[in-house]
Amino acid sequence: MDLNLKKPLAFFDIESTGLNVAKDRIIELSILKIETNNNRVSKTWVVNPAYPISEEASAIHGFTYEDVKDKPQFKQVAKEVDDFLANCDLAGYNSLKFDIPMLVEEFLRADVDFDVSNRKLIDVQNIFMKMEQRTLSAAVKFFLGKTLEDAHSAEADVMATYEVLKAQIEKYEDVVYTDKKGETTKPVKNDIKALADF
Repeated sequence: MDLNLKKPLAFFDIESTGLNVAKDRIIELSILKIETNNNRVSKTWVVNPAYPISEEASAIHGFTYEDVKDKPQFKQVAKEVDDFLANCDLAGYNSLKFDIPMLVEEFLRADVDFDVSNRKLIDVQNIFMKMEQRTLSAAVKFFLGKTLEDAHSAEADVMATYEVLKAQIEKYEDVVYTDKKGETTKPVKNDIKALADF
């Protein structure tokens, strides 16, 4: 399917030194620009953040100081990035909360006027969260394959919650989960302490 575009749409993702958009820095920036004719152009920059890379961040993306010490700093590639994003709307996953604020902060530090006010900003995560709701009725439909009758009746809700938990244990007990520190476990199991800790 081609996207119906009035102007180019730039999908982008950032790997960073940490999660604080005001103080942490970009390490890797990748952009996939979809032109109005749906042709694709991509570009990736790896930069020296000139800022410590947290162990937690390194465990997730794998970048260390050794990987970036000889790379240019963001301020040295900022104009090139700005030019690549010229006249583009922006899209990403969790981009409204993280990637866009992080990018804007980096541009500010580089003295590049990167204005997002005239751009459409699409956060794919928002669409997912709104369309795949996280209500009890949605959980019953997803895990049990049925419709929750008498939703918001305390008795129906408590029975449904019990059935959903059992279905979650069955579905996820052999699934490996990777946490924010990069550690892997199988946290969903038929064990109340493990479930409470998760």
